[in-house]
Amino acid sequence: MSKELVQAMQVLEEEKGISADVIKDALESALVLAYKRNYDQSQNVEVVFNADKGTIKVFQVKKVVEEVNDPNEEIALSDALDIHKAYELDDTIKFEITPKDFGRIATQTAKHVILQRLREAERNIVYDEYIQYEDEILNGTVERQDNRFIYINLGKIEAVMPVREQIPTEELTMDQRVKVYVSKVDKTNRGPQIIVSRAHANFLRRLFENEVPEIFNGIVEIMSIAREAGDRSKVAVRSQDSQIDPIGTCVGAGGERVNTIVAELNGENIDIVEYDDDPAQFIKNAMSPSQVIDVVFNDPENPNHCIVVVPDYQLSLAIGKKGQNARLAARLTGYKIDIKSESDFRVYQEEMANQDLTSQEVDMMEGQEVLAADASMVEDPVTESLEVVENMEENPDFEDIIEDEEATESDEILD
Repeated sequence: MSKELVQAMQVLEEEKGISADVIKDALESALVLAYKRNYDQSQNVEVVFNADKGTIKVFQVKKVVEEVNDPNEEIALSDALDIHKAYELDDTIKFEITPKDFGRIATQTAKHVILQRLREAERNIVYDEYIQYEDEILNGTVERQDNRFIYINLGKIEAVMPVREQIPTEELTMDQRVKVYVSKVDKTNRGPQIIVSRAHANFLRRLFENEVPEIFNGIVEIMSIAREAGDRSKVAVRSQDSQIDPIGTCVGAGGERVNTIVAELNGENIDIVEYDDDPAQFIKNAMSPSQVIDVVFNDPENPNHCIVVVPDYQLSLAIGKKGQNARLAARLTGYKIDIKSESDFRVYQEEMANQDLTSQEVDMMEGQEVLAADASMVEDPVTESLEVVENMEENPDFEDIIEDEEATESDEILD
């Protein structure tokens, strides 16, 4: 068994890349558990596997102490000194306790450990291979499907395509070859799990990169994508070279390039529009195929909101079937778009103007009320003087007071 075990470890290291030290450590840990389980022992034990000789030995490990409390894990200093004079307190001593029939247990354990490590190694190899394909397109074959997933064979592993990642209008058949976008690669206890998609916006991006060399080389750049898989998508592109038309480049001669992508997506409509750094112009382009008269930003509190004005006869075209054109344009540009016909916008402007006038009138009335209130608080000095005189006349001594004041004034004049 020992020679076979050593040979098996060497094969695993050479062919599967599993280090012999990793197998050795795992085997020793497993043998410790196997010993305690089969021999009903709770003492501190250690299993040593000699990879050169292929031998396996079990040791009981005890700590040197002054006074023994647990004989299974401790040994008195006096007893340790009988074994060797160099032992001191807190040293550890190993006593070989390898059972005679431990070879059978070791064989079973070693087989289990090796198989387990082999499975883990294979999983890691598959994971390392496919993690590099994350966010890329792979070719696969439809194997089976149920209510939750479509299972795609990618060669060394079976990937799953959840319902949310499937194109709603598409029906895949058994053994059909399909292109899929690898959206996620997870490492789980049961091995790597790969999630693939045909509805992801980046699937469309990768298809364009494969069909349009200028996009792959970075001359033409895809700025954003808004997609409702199986029905319609909008793609915003711009060129890094002023001599190259980004839309024409993506469409190709006679529509060859874009038609190849449309065919892969089973007839999904694709609108290619030119990206512009000016938000208003970009929104106009995104509203294609509808014409746009004006784009108005009139909400300072919400700068990502705008009103798109279109001709009356193109209002339904601008909104699209069930609001699809407006919805995709909003997602493509990142703006909240409110679409109004030209006549509706004129009415809207009049209403806003009336609201402004009403607000101004209210402000003026409130200002007048404030001025009136302030004026009422200021007393009239003439009225105040008359009130003082009237009060004095009502005083019975008023005439005497007047005569005294007149006499006083006459004396002051004579002096």
